[in-house]
Amino acid sequence: MNTHYAAPWGRPLKITSVLATLLCLGIAAWSFAGPSSVKWVGYLPLAFALGSALFMVRGFELSNDALQVKRIFWSTRLPLADLVTAERDPAAMRQSIRTLGNGGFYSYTGYYRNKALGSYRAYVTDLDRVVVLRFADRRVVISPDDPVRFLHELQALTGKGAAPDES
Repeated sequence: MNTHYAAPWGRPLKITSVLATLLCLGIAAWSFAGPSSVKWVGYLPLAFALGSALFMVRGFELSNDALQVKRIFWSTRLPLADLVTAERDPAAMRQSIRTLGNGGFYSYTGYYRNKALGSYRAYVTDLDRVVVLRFADRRVVISPDDPVRFLHELQALTGKGAAPDES
């Protein structure tokens, strides 16, 4: 049994992504309209926007043994065998430092660190729907469209995780 969860965009991600896209398109248009010696510069912001879009989180798929993070052309498989707990925590990413990854251009993905979680991997599109998965050797933060339903199903499948916060 596989259950799909969408990855809706929260307001901060929408605003950041629109502004960054407009900035990239504006720089590209400016360089293409300029002297021929700077036209090549226009390809850099377009490549940056395309690269960021490729890593965008499109959804999550939960099965008996793994969580799949869906991207445009591939999925990242997270086995659930060593899952210790799972809990909803909309404050989980607050005061985080991005150590490697994307901080809001179509998603919040990559490696982050904060005092509450230590080092963790993020696959997030909505900061208000955050679920923290604690594995034996790592932390993963995701944002399914229905965190409560996700946690109920995860608990039913694995028997692990905290009781979901109904709020």
